[in-house]
Amino acid sequence: MRMSVSTRPLSVKSPALQIDISAGYLRYTGSKAATLQGINMRFPAGQWTCILGRSGCGKTSLLRYLAGLLDQQVSWSGELTITPPQFDLKNNIAYMAQQDLLMPWLSVLDNVTLSAKFGNTITPVHKEAALALLEKVGLLDSADCLPQKLSGGMRQRVALVRTLMQNKPVILMDEPFSAVDAVTRYRLQDMACELLKDKTVVLITHDPQEAIRLADKIYIMQGKPSSAESLKVPASLTPRQFDAECAQLQQSIMAYLERSDA
Repeated sequence: MRMSVSTRPLSVKSPALQIDISAGYLRYTGSKAATLQGINMRFPAGQWTCILGRSGCGKTSLLRYLAGLLDQQVSWSGELTITPPQFDLKNNIAYMAQQDLLMPWLSVLDNVTLSAKFGNTITPVHKEAALALLEKVGLLDSADCLPQKLSGGMRQRVALVRTLMQNKPVILMDEPFSAVDAVTRYRLQDMACELLKDKTVVLITHDPQEAIRLADKIYIMQGKPSSAESLKVPASLTPRQFDAECAQLQQSIMAYLERSDA
């Protein structure tokens, strides 16, 4: 069994960033129809914003565009503003996809320090920080294991630690907990809420309850092309326990989703 380790920062902490989109328009090259049009959204600094919508409404396209993964594939217009303005978005984002995307030939520890390996910057501080985070998510004893020996929930915890190791102020998450059972999903939500505190998080989910538990702000995307509408969330602290107000919000979300086009 590994010894307990202490946490030391990898670098100077970046300030939380706010992202504002005004009149956003996105169309894939070669398509005559826009995917997004008239998108007005705010992702507040240091808070969780959850985006819901029917499959195919453009949620993932929006996230992938913000992550800089669609630059050569789409036409974009509209205003994208970062606050504080001296920071750019490209170098301040970590992206966590639905699949864990772990390298099967690398150990858990090597997977979570992969971004540092690419930059040739692995140091004892990086390794110590990685082990400390693995300890926080209950995987310290699995640091030397290969991913195929882990359960789905354990693999997603590794993916979460790998995201944290990138040390970015903005975290984009595309249904990262959708492939695990309900109990594991609940625990991963709590864990992510704790570990991503003070980050600007944008989470795509198909689960209204997940959005209600975690969100400081909720958007519903609907229509063709899609636009976004903001819903008022309860004032209670996250991760929320469900009460009558949360149940009423869930009913409102389901009504929005039922009205939207498939």
